[in-house]
Amino acid sequence: MEWQIIITLFGSFFLFLGLGVPISFAIGIASLLTIVLSLPFDAAIAVISQKMASGLDSFALLAIPFFILAGNIMNRGGIAIRLIDFAKVIGGRLPGSLAHVNILANMMFGAISGSAVASAAAVGGTMAPLQKKEGYDPAYSAAVNITSCPTGLLIPPSNTFIVYSLISGGTSIGALFLGGYIPGIIMGLSLMFIAGFIAKKRGYPVAPRASGSEVLKKTLDAVPSLGLIIVIMGGIIGGIFTATEASAIAVAYTLLLAVVFYREVSLKQLPGIILESVMTTSIVLLLIGASMGMSWAMANGDIPYMISDALMAVSENPIVILVIINITLLIVGVFMDMTPALLIFTPIFLPIAMDLGMDPVHFGIMMTFNLAIGICTPPVGSALFIGCSVGKVKIDKVIKPLLPFYAVLVLALMLVTFVPELSLAMPQYFLGY
Repeated sequence: MEWQIIITLFGSFFLFLGLGVPISFAIGIASLLTIVLSLPFDAAIAVISQKMASGLDSFALLAIPFFILAGNIMNRGGIAIRLIDFAKVIGGRLPGSLAHVNILANMMFGAISGSAVASAAAVGGTMAPLQKKEGYDPAYSAAVNITSCPTGLLIPPSNTFIVYSLISGGTSIGALFLGGYIPGIIMGLSLMFIAGFIAKKRGYPVAPRASGSEVLKKTLDAVPSLGLIIVIMGGIIGGIFTATEASAIAVAYTLLLAVVFYREVSLKQLPGIILESVMTTSIVLLLIGASMGMSWAMANGDIPYMISDALMAVSENPIVILVIINITLLIVGVFMDMTPALLIFTPIFLPIAMDLGMDPVHFGIMMTFNLAIGICTPPVGSALFIGCSVGKVKIDKVIKPLLPFYAVLVLALMLVTFVPELSLAMPQYFLGY
């Protein structure tokens, strides 16, 4: 019966995906078919409906629409070009300076907008023509942009951590936010290392030294945008407001910045921005609701325990098990987008990791880092498609330049996986976690 449940759940799920059924409906229908194996049809309908509704009845989930709205306002608010100018101040004298500027700008813009795709479009769309003008290989430039845009998923505020907090049973969002800083920076620095190595080997130019007045102007222009991170994290660390309340403050801050300070967004544009945010939020919340039904179906069929027993049968060595989990997630990330993968596989792998003594904050950051690599890979990587589109490069031309970046990302992932202090040091210091 147990294997029948596994085959029904995952077999029907991947069948529906192969048929082109939207992923939220594929999850919901597969869950319903699985529950029907153990309950009458009317009871199964009632259970899955209840689980979907109760899964969305969470105060923490309010942060998602607010952060999405704040990110959309920032995307239209002229933030990208100011952060790119500031990144030139930081990385302008390194070999292949424009590649470093691209990575640094993605780290900052991704953290502010909370969206890898928005970061790839906004920063990559600005940087690609500049790099081409300076003689950079377009495929190399696209590879830099594609692999660096997910850094903002680790550097808070991050909607991914909010989703993980919900599905993991209430892991502290503040601890996840703080814990993501060092791994996110490691992710960016590892990409800068390989980008610099390739740039020096190819002889890409170094930007001319900026004058003191130019450095000061570009820094002051970027400070209000970067202030959002300070306000949010300062408030959470200081206990002034929760992560959910911080999301509402983020909307007020970005409105003030984009409408009043930078004057890049007019009041007439706000209804369109709000509608776009509502549509994005609806997609995310439907996905979360459907995944709650799948989580119950898996728990009811003891699927996590079966997978745990299977892993323990392979080896009881924590290092081997974590390597297997990472390899599995890397493969999953190739075929599945980040949010559904997080929602489906967290209930499976988190209990195993906790049995090994792994902290849920550390595991959440490891899993987010892992799946962030997946959005850069074919055939379904959203960052890959956007990065190739704005860089005007065909996907088959960018695969080879991406390989060294994939390699350093996997090495950085292993570092984050096996050195828990990288993820836990800041939550322990600031929150006493």
